Amino acid sequence: MFFRPNVQVESFEAAALPHLTDLYRTASSLLRDRNEAEDLIQDTYLEAWKSFHRFELGTNCRAWLFKIMFHRLHHVRRRLVKASRVTTIDGPEGQDELAAEPVVPQEIRDEDVLNALDKIAVEFREIVLLADVEEFSYKEIAETLRIPVGTVMSRLSRGRKLLRQELAEVARSYGISPRTKQADAAETA
Repeated sequence: MFFRPNVQVESFEAAALPHLTDLYRTASSLLRDRNEAEDLIQDTYLEAWKSFHRFELGTNCRAWLFKIMFHRLHHVRRRLVKASRVTTIDGPEGQDELAAEPVVPQEIRDEDVLNALDKIAVEFREIVLLADVEEFSYKEIAETLRIPVGTVMSRLSRGRKLLRQELAEVARSYGISPRTKQADAAETA
């Protein structure tokens, strides 16, 4: 292994470390497993460190790191698919036990949004997270996922629609009815 001068270490830390929280939040949302997310982020930063000599200072480090993370994520997913083929799934234990009735919330919670997000296909979920949570531009998402901008726009629109449908189901299950224009007008009067 070759020696890297402290200047490069400082440059890497200054450019890459501020984005750690954003990367972890997205990895956690996509994987829904804290340990897997931490492993993915560690792999992402290791890969970024190894290839930092190719990164141009002054360019978008955040987008570069997300691109590396999604590349690593595809490897993680392949590993998880292989593992799921090998393991057998047993039925839930203790099905005969009575479950307590949950308290009905008055509004949709973050957990509900995350669960609804989990129900939409991964190709839509990735784009919704990158656009609406991480606030990447269409162009940055396209470069990160290596797909055309038109595909990003189409999947984002479809992903948002699917998410709205899932959340509407959650709201109905809580007894929350959709707001109408008349109700909004009456409230402001």
